[in-house]
Amino acid sequence: MIIGVVGKPSVGKSTFFKACTLADVEIANYPFTTIKPNHAIGFVKVDPCSDKELGKQCNPREGYCINHKRFVPVEMIDVAGLVPGASEGAGMGNQFLDDLRQADVLVHVIDVSGSTNEKGEPVEPLSYDPANDIRFLETELDNWYFGIFKKVWEKFARQIQQEHADVNKAIAKQFSGLRVTEDMVQDGVNKIGLDELKVSSWEESKLKELVKYLRQQTKPMIIAANKIDVPKADENYKKLKQEFPELLIIPTSAESELALKEAAKHGLLEYVPGENEFSISDDSKLNDKQKNALTYIQKNILGVFNSTGVQEVLDKATFDLLEYIPIYPGGVGKLTDQYGNVMPDCFLMPKGTTALDFAYRLHTDFGKNFVKAINVKTKMPINKDVPLSFGDVIEIMSSK
Repeated sequence: MIIGVVGKPSVGKSTFFKACTLADVEIANYPFTTIKPNHAIGFVKVDPCSDKELGKQCNPREGYCINHKRFVPVEMIDVAGLVPGASEGAGMGNQFLDDLRQADVLVHVIDVSGSTNEKGEPVEPLSYDPANDIRFLETELDNWYFGIFKKVWEKFARQIQQEHADVNKAIAKQFSGLRVTEDMVQDGVNKIGLDELKVSSWEESKLKELVKYLRQQTKPMIIAANKIDVPKADENYKKLKQEFPELLIIPTSAESELALKEAAKHGLLEYVPGENEFSISDDSKLNDKQKNALTYIQKNILGVFNSTGVQEVLDKATFDLLEYIPIYPGGVGKLTDQYGNVMPDCFLMPKGTTALDFAYRLHTDFGKNFVKAINVKTKMPINKDVPLSFGDVIEIMSSK
């Protein structure tokens, strides 16, 4: 699973990325700071970790667990800033869109304070409507998908009709690089009311509807309403929530999250990402400027919005949009590995994952030689075809 961080230049996109990953990325207030995509590891929070229900404290092989809150690693990519016309090659458009192919879900970072215009240039706060950025990104993505399709459509449609081919299979194949499936195409065709027997007569407007639907399915998006700490930015946030009720929009202060994580990294405070408070380890190590900044963050960000928003964005992208579930391998009689690590692994799996699917995820041989699975929490056997649940701890038994 890959989370893609997108947005126009100078909205704090790279700051958001660094706040998620603490990766060493360039941050500057001018367009196209990010030229080549940055790759790093972020963490989604499983709260509570299943170790709590089992009366254990896990020690992960990857990621970490604090007070029964498990942080599971996920791959993230920060791509070049996008400007209007990207689907036609404007700015870093072609590279941006090509980099986005690999992302499973998109975090669209916008400047909710309205202090950057459509090109990412500085303007007076509240003088630009951030709703424009939401519209233009969706338009550019839709145009990108449609451009891929339109290049081949006429010949493609005639061939399907002449050969009486399966239209869902053919379209899915055309978009296979973007992870479009036959089921997605079928759902879209049904939703829009297209006649599968008269493909060549589909109107362009209907084609665009279908392509938009496929884009929404393969590139779901969450909005990080960044720079919420700017005075009156919350007014823009409230307007966006009303204008786009169908979107997940999270008030975010990437600078605040980055400051807290950097301070925690250097032992100046204790902070669990996504929480609404932190504790200072030794205030004698802080200068007045740092104390004032932390006081501001606690009062005006955590105290008002309940978090910096950064962790919430990652969690909702993973668990709400993609509907992934955390599954732990374990044994009824033993939760440790050969090195003494308790519940060392946690896998983020698609909703609907079965015990047999999980066996294959652990190792191909486990799947091929599957005998049975046991729910470690209930100590009851699980049918291999029954979907697993959020936070299940599963023991897989195989013949080899």
